[in-house]
Amino acid sequence: MIPLLPRDFFNKNQEEILPVEGLSAEILRTKGIFPFFFDGNFILLVSREQDVSLADILTQKTSQHVTNFYLADKDLILELIQKYYETSEEISDEEETPDISDVDLLKDLASEAPVVRLVNRLLREAVESRATDIHLEPEKDSLRVRYRIDGVLHEIARHPRKFIAPVISRIKLMARLNIAEHRLPQDGRILFRTGGRNLDIRVSVLPTVHGEAVVLRLLSREERIISLEGLGLFPDQHHLFLELISRPNGIILVTGPTGSGKTTTLYAALSLLNDPNRKIITIEDPVEYQLSGITQIQVKPEIGLTFAQAIRSILRHDPDILLVGEIRDFETAEIAVQAALTGHLVFSTLHTNDALGAITRLAEMGIATYLLAASCIGLVAQRLVRRLCPKCRRLTSPSEEFLQALREAFSSLPEEIIYYQPVGCDFCAHTGYRGRMALYEILPIDTELKHLILKEKNEDVLREYVRKEKYLSLYQDGLRKVAKGLTTFSEVLRVSRA
Repeated sequence: MIPLLPRDFFNKNQEEILPVEGLSAEILRTKGIFPFFFDGNFILLVSREQDVSLADILTQKTSQHVTNFYLADKDLILELIQKYYETSEEISDEEETPDISDVDLLKDLASEAPVVRLVNRLLREAVESRATDIHLEPEKDSLRVRYRIDGVLHEIARHPRKFIAPVISRIKLMARLNIAEHRLPQDGRILFRTGGRNLDIRVSVLPTVHGEAVVLRLLSREERIISLEGLGLFPDQHHLFLELISRPNGIILVTGPTGSGKTTTLYAALSLLNDPNRKIITIEDPVEYQLSGITQIQVKPEIGLTFAQAIRSILRHDPDILLVGEIRDFETAEIAVQAALTGHLVFSTLHTNDALGAITRLAEMGIATYLLAASCIGLVAQRLVRRLCPKCRRLTSPSEEFLQALREAFSSLPEEIIYYQPVGCDFCAHTGYRGRMALYEILPIDTELKHLILKEKNEDVLREYVRKEKYLSLYQDGLRKVAKGLTTFSEVLRVSRA
């Protein structure tokens, strides 16, 4: 027996009901069914119990399986089809910019089909474009939409200013944020499904002089974890990194800006170390990938579950390996260092320009140099560069500028240089690049380096020692990847310098 879904359900939850992209209103009206998403579930509303057989057709059409069936009056179904599938894509030109102080009006506008479909289309197209972020930026006369693809922002569209309030309100409703608050930053989360993929979307709202700007970070909940071999490490780097993560205790810090792949590197390490003989616990914000066999914790500062508070409790659970998503303050740094000194292998991240910057940053937080020297066993810095498109890249002679950079960075030129330049084709959206790879700077903390840290030597002294020991910098690693035909010299210069 299929349960009945009353009209009141749609009145109460209209802003959370999402139409299914790619379905024709005419077909739905002919069949007398209303498919929709609600709270992460794919629901089919039918007027007759025998119509549940149409779910197979929907699955073929959308590549998504219906999770729930409900009965409803056919008149209600036709009304819902008209509201969510038949309304024109454009807001009327005569419509004025809404009053953002009128909360009820904003809710009504955000629930209208044109706005719902526009937001859904932005999300769907971003996924199809392999975008990692969507930037919605209000300007004086328009709403600018940009996607970050392979680490570079691309302007996708500009919509009339009257779209700003409805679109931003729609996103705030989906993320369960305060739609009436326009003066303070807000952060939220949306669970969304498109193209057969579940997305965990992180929402950040920031007030600006022209309205509220929104950035959506798209995280796939089914993303495949990259193996250590798949990180793009050269053999010498792979050996160094493997030696570091094989140590029984100490702290390993991975540094770089937001979006530089630090979490991917750490998860690759955890995947290799993950076996029944070890207990691994992570504390993250957010939990970007879910790993079987590993205990993962999401921080919730609003209820007092911070990194520092979580680590205290985690240590009572006797972990062998601990991952702290990010060291942001003295308290977290102090507990992480103490954990490393008491027999635990600790991984964490910091926002610094290079590997050695992690030592300076922790010292600035207030961690004593003797604790840093005793606990740190390895520093890793990384950046992401775009890969050359394999379908349209063109082999050419290396530029004199690149050859000069190689001569200055290394004592001798490589025996073979494979040098490509980007061209552009349909496969790479005419950018010349498709996908990204990491540049690495891997620095083990050996006895001499510990001694220099303990003597509170400045970064210049530490850097001179590193150069003497011939550990490769981010820039040098980038040059090697250019010489292997993996990326371009301009890409390396974009993210690092000599």
